[in-house]
Amino acid sequence: MAETKKQEQEFFSYKGKPLVRCGNEIYYGSMEDPYVIRLEIKTTTEKDGVEFADKVAVQLMATDPYLSPRRQLVKSCEKNGLYVAMDIADIWLERALSKKA
Repeated sequence: MAETKKQEQEFFSYKGKPLVRCGNEIYYGSMEDPYVIRLEIKTTTEKDGVEFADKVAVQLMATDPYLSPRRQLVKSCEKNGLYVAMDIADIWLERALSKKA
């Protein structure tokens, strides 16, 4: 008798929320929640053979599939460095999710 194993995909997380990267885009938050953060790495710099994110666009987006892409975008900004971008992303996401709770 063959056993079937249920495969669950584990994602990295940051402060308890999923963090998924696809190319130069990073999605922070769960698609089941009303809002998610999209981070787009615009430029990178190299130091000692390692690439670092330089300019990062941060977007707070609604996850409602019935909204037009223009209406899904709630807030956006551009930050220097991934650390600063993740900091503002976490603040925006926490505030947006606490309003809908």
